[in-house]
Parts: sequence; structure tokens; C-alpha cells
Amino acid sequence: MGRDKARKPSIAGLYEAFRNAVLPQKSSVQFEYFIISPFLSKKEPNKSCLLALRDIILEQDEDITETRKWGMPCFCYKKKMFCYLWTGKKNHELYILLVEGKHLNHPQLEKGNRTRMKILRVNPCEDIDIATIANILQQALDLYRNGIVKLKK
Repeated sequence: MGRDKARKPSIAGLYEAFRNAVLPQKSSVQFEYFIISPFLSKKEPNKSCLLALRDIILEQDEDITETRKWGMPCFCYKKKMFCYLWTGKKNHELYILLVEGKHLNHPQLEKGNRTRMKILRVNPCEDIDIATIANILQQALDLYRNGIVKLKK
């Protein structure tokens, strides 16, 4: 008699289970489609990784909202631009772009030639380091919460 081999769940299946079990619904179906539609044309594993990153960002604070700028999702904290999810045009690398990154010091953040922003690269072929991403996002949110970055009135 043969043994059943345990099947590994797909990234898309894990994302769907995570979304259904943990995260509240934040928007109507039409608005959510408008926001996530840039991801839907991406190939795996980028598509699932971007969708998971979106949910990780939204989970950080109830005052985070999302919109689209330059064709990619933009996340705002109390109507002030906070971060973006971006895919490199040439190499298709994924990263989180932190708008006020110049105020953040973390070894995984890269400044490059930018004066204001920093990026956090995310490899979609590896497990997402949720703890590190959440830590960096919370540090960035604290810039707004503590008045280092002024909020719109």
C-alpha cells in the first residue's frame, strides 16, 4: 500500500487562508478590485507576494487607507502618503517604498540615490519576514503618530 504524500499548499492558497481568517474587509468589492488590479496581471510568485504585502501593510493600523498612484498601490496614514508597493520595471523586483524613509535607520532599508525615500526589498521566492516588515512599518508610522512628519489637517 502506498503512503499519501502531504501536499504543500500554494502561496496563493496560503494568502487566501490568511486573508479569510485574519484580516477584516476594508473596502467594497469594486474599490478593492481597482486597488489590486495591478497585481492581478503579475506572474507568480510576485502576484501572491504583493497581495500578502498589501494585507500586512493594511493590518498595521486602522487609519491606513489605500489608493493608486503611478499605477501601483499607495498607502496613506490619515491622508498622508506613507508607503507604496512597487515592482521594478526592468528586473521585476518587489519592494516597499517608504515615503519618509530618510528618518528611518534599519539595516535592510536602502537609500540608493533617493533623498527622502528608502526601500525594503522583498524576495517573492522566500518566506516573507512579517516581523521585520511589521517592525519597519511601525517605526515609519511612529513618524506620523509622534509628529515628526506633519499630518494634513
